[in-house]
Amino acid sequence: MADVVLDGVTKRFGDTTAVANLSLSIADGELIVLLGPTGAGKTTTLRLVAGLEHADAGRIAIGGRDVSTVEPAGRDVTFVFQQYSLYPHLSVYDNLAFPLRSPARRVPEDEIKRRVTDIATMLRIAHKLDNRATRLSGGEMQRVAIGRALVRRPSIYLMDEPLSSLDAKLRSDLRLELKRVQQDLGATILYVTHDQIEAMTLASRIGIMRAGELVQIGTPREIYQSPANVYVASRLGQPAINLLPAGLIPAGAAPAGATTVGARTEHLRITKAARRDALGEVARIEHLGDQNHLHIRIGDNRLTTLVDPGTELAAGDTVALALIDPLYFDQAGYRIGGGA
Repeated sequence: MADVVLDGVTKRFGDTTAVANLSLSIADGELIVLLGPTGAGKTTTLRLVAGLEHADAGRIAIGGRDVSTVEPAGRDVTFVFQQYSLYPHLSVYDNLAFPLRSPARRVPEDEIKRRVTDIATMLRIAHKLDNRATRLSGGEMQRVAIGRALVRRPSIYLMDEPLSSLDAKLRSDLRLELKRVQQDLGATILYVTHDQIEAMTLASRIGIMRAGELVQIGTPREIYQSPANVYVASRLGQPAINLLPAGLIPAGAAPAGATTVGARTEHLRITKAARRDALGEVARIEHLGDQNHLHIRIGDNRLTTLVDPGTELAAGDTVALALIDPLYFDQAGYRIGGGA
């Protein structure tokens, strides 16, 4: 494995800047997740590291070696795509072994067998090695696709939303598997997703991207608790952070310049109250089994928070609200009272 550095990297497609002056350092053994909506520049960043695109400006180094002009085959990277891209006529074993049989590597067959068996065991597909790729479930096919990258032992693994085409249960299972495998191998991974749960559970650090720019990078806890601005704050949290006018809910003295309050579930204190003492009204409750989403109206404003399944609140109840240590943002959307 190796450290990877992007220094002032810019990529344009015609008049569109897909990646803008992006600087990012990925330490050896680190799993960095790039999080953002479609069009944020996440996949283009992966393609730049892989050499599938060449930067218009800036520098990319892998293991201390400048690879900015090096072709993909010379960069020692592997790429896991959203689609499985397996060879349907080959067995699972041969799909996993394929990268090691490349003329550029010529790994001995006994070493191939050892690596394939180790990776298949790690991914819990050893019992499928003789199966054709077409005789696998979706989750098994994605494990093979990930395993085909893992057998290479490159400097960095590049993963472009590899779990997004799976159902929720499989995504959850494979998230745990992938994190375990990454820790066992000490692998360096740059991972792209638009799924905040994947980002929070997988990442050593999360990079939040918008319109080609890296807006903020930090540990999941740092990004969640200390977002640089409203955009970053809205990328993490389920339900999404409530953005309300300052002064709408009692919260003590707001800092100078605060125009917007960010209220997550842990910031809200809600109690049932007589109408004369109430600030809001319960609009509806979504029952989700282990938790409920509580939707509250405060005049023309709406907020959503979590409550216990056993709550006594019901639609139409009036409630009193208070805020404890919420986030504050200025008129331009930047957080007040802490930095990125």
